[in-house]
Amino acid sequence: VQLEESGGGLVQAGGSLRLSCAASGRTFSSYSMGWFRQAPGKEREFVAFIDWRAINTNYADSVKDRFTISRDNDKNMVYLQMNSLKPEDTAVYYCTMGPTFDSWGQGTQVTVSS
Repeated sequence: VQLEESGGGLVQAGGSLRLSCAASGRTFSSYSMGWFRQAPGKEREFVAFIDWRAINTNYADSVKDRFTISRDNDKNMVYLQMNSLKPEDTAVYYCTMGPTFDSWGQGTQVTVSS
């Protein structure tokens, strides 16, 4: 599977960004998708999950009610809408595909200034 993230950038605290992830090499609509992030000097951590039918979603407590994961199975895309961004959201964001969630793209940098 190939994954390519985009949409990162520099934003002020309280702002919004929408990340996109294009997937190829596997039947996208059959698999769950996830977003993870890794801040400098920290372990990669879970951010959000969406099942293959986009019925079930799950979020890390730190982003709940601020971030929304969605997908478009016709376009092989998964998105992460990030609102009310905080400096602690600064990280490289990665998407990944189930069932093993062990394939990663190059990531996209999100920097939130205070």
